[in-house]
Amino acid sequence: MEKDSTFVSDNFEYPKFTEDMVKTHTILIPSMLDIHMALFEGVLKQAGYKVEVCKNQGPAVVEEGLKYVHNDTCYPALLVIGQFIDNLNHRDDLDKIVLLITQTGGGCRASNYIHLLRKALIKAGYGYIPVVSLNASNLEKDSGFKLTFKLIRKVAAAITYGDALMYLRNKTRSYEKNKGDVDNLTYGFVNELLAEFDKGKGISNHQIKKNINKIAKAFDNLDLDLSKAKPKVGIVGEIYIKYASLGNNHLEDFLVSQNAEVMVPGLFGFILYSLYNGIYDNLIYGRSKKSALINKALIWYIRRLEKIMIDAIGKTKITPMKYFSHTKDLSEGVLDHGVKMGEGWLLTAEMMELVEIGYSNVICAQPFGCLPNHICGKGVMKKIKSIHPDANIIAIDYDPSATKVNQENRIKLMLAIAREKIEEGEKASL
Repeated sequence: MEKDSTFVSDNFEYPKFTEDMVKTHTILIPSMLDIHMALFEGVLKQAGYKVEVCKNQGPAVVEEGLKYVHNDTCYPALLVIGQFIDNLNHRDDLDKIVLLITQTGGGCRASNYIHLLRKALIKAGYGYIPVVSLNASNLEKDSGFKLTFKLIRKVAAAITYGDALMYLRNKTRSYEKNKGDVDNLTYGFVNELLAEFDKGKGISNHQIKKNINKIAKAFDNLDLDLSKAKPKVGIVGEIYIKYASLGNNHLEDFLVSQNAEVMVPGLFGFILYSLYNGIYDNLIYGRSKKSALINKALIWYIRRLEKIMIDAIGKTKITPMKYFSHTKDLSEGVLDHGVKMGEGWLLTAEMMELVEIGYSNVICAQPFGCLPNHICGKGVMKKIKSIHPDANIIAIDYDPSATKVNQENRIKLMLAIAREKIEEGEKASL
């Protein structure tokens, strides 16, 4: 079906993704975490869905987003919508396409993504394409996309593997002697894990523990050059800009090209943050006790998976990540746990953790005008620096008008300061 701007009107009743479409329609998903998305794509295909993660990037994505999303609207929304429409513009199977988008359900503008997307689709002539909302907030429930217990277990396992692989990749990729070794190992494990999933394996905690131990040992045996200290840089910020290369102009790759070691907190951190907020809603605001109890049970389950990762990496020469319970407590005295819009207190806690574990150079990647980032990121930098005087924190704005050259020049300045500190430390130790 070709696009036709006369096909629908502004009062059009949005089409739904029905169970009958599961076998006939392809679900498009916006890109974000490369390792995780590769695992999610495979898991959803094994559940019977036809899935495709968008890979299109470049100026055309931003241009399409600017056509249908106001420039003052959240930059991640502009990019996601632009990526979808740019993808649709180059397809000939439009009558067999469904779009999937996640929603947090909080006070952040991200909760309005689905409405912005549907309006954009109508304006672009694609109003007949269904949009699926993937959320845990009961925002939309009448969809042919079903989260079964089996699928949720696979997704939980995929997040565990994704976080472990992302962490180990970041700890090693800047030191590899043979270029490509780390990525070959990383994506080799992705394919191996998907093959296990397809056989119904790799999902139980016992199997996850066995696989994570194997993964950690393989990364520990990589041929690395650890002879020279490198600037250690942590990345925090709004979840999409923090994780999506499309959103942050391939920030991780740029830092590696500048001979720096990069660290990005895992996805479980954001999930646990969201679950703890349900508990704080009950404690601080008197909201649903039932939801708080369910969240406590989910936290208990995720903490078991978290322990598997930390124990496995702890058996190697690689320093493991911290428990999220520790990360959570680091925000105390800096920002209250009642502050939970967008990334809220998590943004503050992750900056504190990164500085504590040696990543004293921190980039707060934020969409221009993102209130949570400006308050919980920029707003607490002075306080964090008073606690950690060596902290070298900068906020980088990302929006359609921000130039990549200016962003990279500011990052290079931060790295120059970091290298000076390394040299001063080396001289002092002589």
